[in-house]
Amino acid sequence: MKQERLMNVILRPHMSEKASIGTEKRQEYVFEVIRNATKPDVKLAVELLFKAKVQSVRIVNVKTKPRRFGQIQGKSKAWKKAYVKLQAGQAIDFATV
Repeated sequence: MKQERLMNVILRPHMSEKASIGTEKRQEYVFEVIRNATKPDVKLAVELLFKAKVQSVRIVNVKTKPRRFGQIQGKSKAWKKAYVKLQAGQAIDFATV
């Protein structure tokens, strides 16, 4: 896989209460990824960008939700997130990256 593509697979870390609990208890990090990313793509991208060994990857498609602003109706964008579990002893420090 080309490194240019791997550099673009991970868009940003997803910070939420559920994500922070997973990080503390299970060494599991959550990332927003591009819509056509696969599990091997995400694994290689994390290992390339953060120099950490990945144990497993789970991918979830986040569906759209209806949104309303006054009388204007719309919907949020669909996106994809990846739960990345690291091997024992590995960690990602977002402050230094």
